[in-house]
Amino acid sequence: MPAPRYKTIVDALASDIRLGRLTSGTRLPTHRDLAAREGIALATASRVYAELEAMGLVSAEQGRGTFVREVTLSPGHGIDQQVTRSGTVDLNFNYPSVPGQAETLRQALRDLANSGDLETLLRYQPHGGRPHERAVFAEHLRRRKLAVDAEHVLIVNGAQHGLTTTMLAALRPGDVVAADALTYPGFKVLAESLHLELAPIPSTQNGPDLDALTRLCTTRRVRAVYAMPTMHNPLSWVMDLAARRRLVDIAQEHQLLIIEDASYAYLDEKPPPPLAALAPACTVYVSGLSKSVATGLRVGFLAAPTSLISAIERAIRATTWNTPALTTAIATRWLHDGTVDRLESEKRADARARQAIAREAFGDLALITHPSSYYVWLPLPEPARVDRIAAALLRENISVSTAEPFSISGQVPQALRLALGSADIDTLGVTMRTVRQAVDAEIYR
Repeated sequence: MPAPRYKTIVDALASDIRLGRLTSGTRLPTHRDLAAREGIALATASRVYAELEAMGLVSAEQGRGTFVREVTLSPGHGIDQQVTRSGTVDLNFNYPSVPGQAETLRQALRDLANSGDLETLLRYQPHGGRPHERAVFAEHLRRRKLAVDAEHVLIVNGAQHGLTTTMLAALRPGDVVAADALTYPGFKVLAESLHLELAPIPSTQNGPDLDALTRLCTTRRVRAVYAMPTMHNPLSWVMDLAARRRLVDIAQEHQLLIIEDASYAYLDEKPPPPLAALAPACTVYVSGLSKSVATGLRVGFLAAPTSLISAIERAIRATTWNTPALTTAIATRWLHDGTVDRLESEKRADARARQAIAREAFGDLALITHPSSYYVWLPLPEPARVDRIAAALLRENISVSTAEPFSISGQVPQALRLALGSADIDTLGVTMRTVRQAVDAEIYR
């Protein structure tokens, strides 16, 4: 039985792309032109491009057309690529570390071994953490301008787990969640897994377009808004107090739950108060110690209104039962004795040094970033194609992220997101200059 006509066209185009006859960045015919050329219906032409996009061979860009992707890159490049090959400089993920952290852990393990509480650490813990540990995290939050009682603090397995349990507790499949058009990829993956609809909020220079959010809330039944007001990932903005108050007003007027992600907030030494401090009754504040201390620690924390505490505790029970007692014990010791404060201060200084290196390498190119951020956003002019740059850098053993994993709208910008926190700082300058060379080669090709 012969294959359907559209399948034959899909196979032919896929073959041309894989064999290099259609190179990356090539603009394909419009749906209408493809239909006329192949003698097929317009709906069939759309199906052809949809299948090619699902195969990771093309990308559709709203208002611009359909383009051939660089097929040497893995689909979802920048978020699914968890392990880089030996010798590759990783500018995809941030796992910042400063000298002496291993010895700090070694000493903490010695101290813990000599304590009289080891037997307790072998048992199940309360789902949200032991009361005295929750009190330590509450004190940490008070230093972050969020006055909260221990009863409103829950300990989780990292910030990603905090987001997961919050959304499991508060949202249902089909709910609409507003989020920045460029946002944290882990939140995208989570929303997809929970069958939530993400509604994009356009960005301004200093934060989300709150006029657009207001219009969205008047036309759609929005249930929640996901926000990163302090050190946004990937755009590094810090919303000012006036914008935070307006966001809170919109949330209260339209009865939105605010999910505040503060994973990178520690990098701004003197930020405005968190959204949770302005609207504690409708905000869940989520953060962790992965970026400020160590990614392997996997200890996070959240502050939630009374109405959600029980539901989030049930979600913790359903997913991991409780945070591992050993890592929680280490984390609370470091919070109590000032180790976390010291590491956060050292990492802010480290981030500033890395930003200076990046600014020097990129010179006149327009970077979107913050002086103490661990990442930069590099938008590129037309007709540059970032997938070609990413592929060229991968051949130089440098792994970078394109804008695709961060975008929740139909418009995926031509931009690179460079994580500065994982590369060796002594060779970061050379790495940044190599990236600059690859960018220039694409811009001036």
